[in-house]
Amino acid sequence: MQYISTRGEAAAQSFSQILLGGLAPDGGLYLPADYPQVTGAELDAWRTLSYADLAYEVLKKFATDIPDADLHALAHKTYTADIYRNARHGEDASRITPLRLVEENSGAKIMLQALSNGPTLAFKDMAMQLLGNLFEYALAKQHAELNIFGATSGDTGSAAEYAMRGKKGIRVFMLSPHKKMSAFQTAQMFSLQDPNIFNIAVEGVFDDCQDMVKAVSNDLAFKEKQKIGTVNSINWARVVAQVIYYFRGYLTATTSNDQKVSFTVPSGNFGNVCAGHIARMMGLPIDKLVVATNENDVLDEFFRTGVYRTRKSAETYHTSSPSMDISKASNFERFVYDLLGRDGDRVRALFRKVETHGGFDLSGKPGSDGDEFKRVVEFGFVSGKSTHDDRIATIRDLQEKHGLMIDTHTADGVKVARENLTPGTTMIVLETALPAKFNETIREALGRDAERPAGFENIESLPQRFDVMPADVEKMKAYISARTGL
Repeated sequence: MQYISTRGEAAAQSFSQILLGGLAPDGGLYLPADYPQVTGAELDAWRTLSYADLAYEVLKKFATDIPDADLHALAHKTYTADIYRNARHGEDASRITPLRLVEENSGAKIMLQALSNGPTLAFKDMAMQLLGNLFEYALAKQHAELNIFGATSGDTGSAAEYAMRGKKGIRVFMLSPHKKMSAFQTAQMFSLQDPNIFNIAVEGVFDDCQDMVKAVSNDLAFKEKQKIGTVNSINWARVVAQVIYYFRGYLTATTSNDQKVSFTVPSGNFGNVCAGHIARMMGLPIDKLVVATNENDVLDEFFRTGVYRTRKSAETYHTSSPSMDISKASNFERFVYDLLGRDGDRVRALFRKVETHGGFDLSGKPGSDGDEFKRVVEFGFVSGKSTHDDRIATIRDLQEKHGLMIDTHTADGVKVARENLTPGTTMIVLETALPAKFNETIREALGRDAERPAGFENIESLPQRFDVMPADVEKMKAYISARTGL
């Protein structure tokens, strides 16, 4: 399996060659030269597999240069009931991502896929735990070190830090927007005292953090000297790890490969739903991929109109679903590459226009950049938007009707899923986090605190270690260099 850049100018690479990096040298994102296909016979055989065995079967289609025995061991080291132990409401932790029926009416079902049973109570653990083990495996083979440089709007950072803490040969430099995460999210990251973890609170919004990660990744000389890698969702291995739970959700919700399901995915950076797109391209019988946004509705605007219009920092709202407070969706380029028939020249031109003009227009109207928006339906994408009032109402409704407490981002997903539900449809909403991570809004909605798994009772009172810095790339490079000694 070879990987190519969405911008068409980088040499093809193997899975192991792109594992430790982020952007391709030409500034694009890596994708398989061809998507591996899954047969009906394989789907039948996979229905009875454990999550770890399913992960191995999916991963070996992509990581063809890692020996089978090693890949099998990595999957089984990662996906254990001991690591994904925070099950609730009667969930079976051994199933890793159990499904729960939330609503059923006129033959239509809404189901919730629990993805937040990991150590940081967020879906990012599903990929990050695997990434940590893959990194450690690759670095040991190469006798090398890695300095991870990433950005988070809340959950990626803690998932990365918990996956990488104590890993030999790895340091983590994680940027987050200063005072724009929930108190729980902030404490999860900043309370870590491990010497290989560096938390930097950036005076700005998430997109400022993400821009700095891209700028450093595009400085090839600095990146090579400092051995910079990334765990943001631009890292291909993270996307692949997320593909796995789409297969698990489909296989759990159905009894026959003739059946289709739809997925609703709370979306900010487009990585989570991009994994669903890849699963669908592999042949998984997915009907619709429903993109649910919050007030920062860049993606909803595109899937309604064909116009991709990024927002400036001052135009980015700070909301009660803060992990989606993103106005430049990094992984969106991967989908656009497929939408444009894998034309790297056009992708390169369009995303240069994003940098210079703030977006592009594929609606086909006079003066637009193309008419490919009409092809979006072929890929199953639709979208919707949720606001603070919507998520409060949805949290209350599910608690009152079903005794189920959900977090703010999952509430956005349920609200948009309901709007896109049709008779006979099975809609799986991907849970993004446990409600304890957003207790301020849970208290507003329900008048009481969210339940907390054991070990998280007083996390906000722990000592915190972090540095506050401006959104300045050169100062950030100096910060990294001073702590690596390179």
